[in-house]
Amino acid sequence: MKATRSSDKIGTISFVLLCGTIVYTTLAYGTVHQPVIAAFYLLATLIALLWAAESFFSGSTRISRSAMQVPLLLFGLYAFIQIIPFGSIADPASGLVLQRIISLEPFATLTTAIHILFLCVIFATILIYTDRPSRIRHLVTVITVFGFFYAFYAIIQSVLSPDKIYGIYEPASATPFGSFVNRHNFAAIIEMTIAIPLALVFNGAVEKEKRLLYWVAIALMATSLLLSGSRGGLVALLSGLAFLAILTVRQKGRHQVLITAGLAGGLILIALVGAVFVGGDTSLTRFTDAAAASNISSSRNHIWGVTLKVISANFPLGAGIGAFPQAYTRFDTTGGAQRVDQAHNDYLQVLADAGVVGAVLGALFLFLLFREGFRNIKVHDGFRRAVAVGAFTGCFTILVHSLFDFVLHITAVSVMFLTLLALLVASGRDLDDDAKASDKSAVRRKTAPVTNIKHRGLPDRI
Repeated sequence: MKATRSSDKIGTISFVLLCGTIVYTTLAYGTVHQPVIAAFYLLATLIALLWAAESFFSGSTRISRSAMQVPLLLFGLYAFIQIIPFGSIADPASGLVLQRIISLEPFATLTTAIHILFLCVIFATILIYTDRPSRIRHLVTVITVFGFFYAFYAIIQSVLSPDKIYGIYEPASATPFGSFVNRHNFAAIIEMTIAIPLALVFNGAVEKEKRLLYWVAIALMATSLLLSGSRGGLVALLSGLAFLAILTVRQKGRHQVLITAGLAGGLILIALVGAVFVGGDTSLTRFTDAAAASNISSSRNHIWGVTLKVISANFPLGAGIGAFPQAYTRFDTTGGAQRVDQAHNDYLQVLADAGVVGAVLGALFLFLLFREGFRNIKVHDGFRRAVAVGAFTGCFTILVHSLFDFVLHITAVSVMFLTLLALLVASGRDLDDDAKASDKSAVRRKTAPVTNIKHRGLPDRI
């Protein structure tokens, strides 16, 4: 019993640290600078050590059997494969014998592979520790409350200090918003966090006395997204609202179409009024400025065209995961007037970095995601069904936003995305609250359960 209490305490500490990691990665400038990334690695290592300690005290090792982990693990593994030398080639210019390596920039590929490894640790542990109805509720609360306060802060900052983050750091080559150097990354975080409370409200999973608070949080998040000026974020939000409406109608019937559409329209109207009231550049006004853009080095059409050349030149194995800046330079017709580190389209960049392997793993991930999503929105428990709808919608919005930006290459966005994936998986598990369900015809299944692997010679978990 003492060992069990110790392991439970360790599990609780790990869950709290995971919630803290979600908040930290966003507030720390999106976790894109090396010192901040190093701190993120330390957090992930600490959580992994706590997981190992829990296994020691409990006598069993908990792992998640969710297939959603497979594409990410294989993607990281392929990055390591891309830096393995195979054969050699003589350089006619220098006469030197050089090693053959898939990646054009092995060091960048190595650091990216390590980064993916730590993301795998975070994803695996969130899957393990989001194993109870209470923890699902706690995680949903953390995301909703954080989204509320973060959006409120971002709105205030956009008025008082629009050019500086926290009133301290002023980026030289980007338009900041919230805690992000790039406003599109702020929009990516908000479009995921807003999906959770929206789904809870749309699906009637919020107590009557709390609905106003939820609507205030939703309105603030939507307003902050509009004020960020991210056109990709606005398109993703509208796509997410449509997707959420479809999922909600599937659950409640066609007679709910007008109600759902009315709520979605009301949200957009409230956000517009809020953005106009605050003033400044918004996502809508930036659409009118799109045709006036003359800087070819920042044009997505130009970047995508060069990226297609990179894909063709490095087919079928890719230029190396994380090596896109080096691969891009060779085909850049602007003469390197401005450095381009990302393809501004996550799908094209996966093809450029990982070639056919990336395409296959990407297709596998999308298949697993939509299979998991459409299954788990059918669970009997009303709250977890709403959570599944919200998490599925949040993931969908990022898939849409990834068509225009490199949002999933940002640590904070990736961590929030993996958190929503974990919530989607957890919502479909056969948990304790299912035993209270009275509808015997409801969908009852075990989705990617957390498995205990008993250690030989040690007692099993209680």
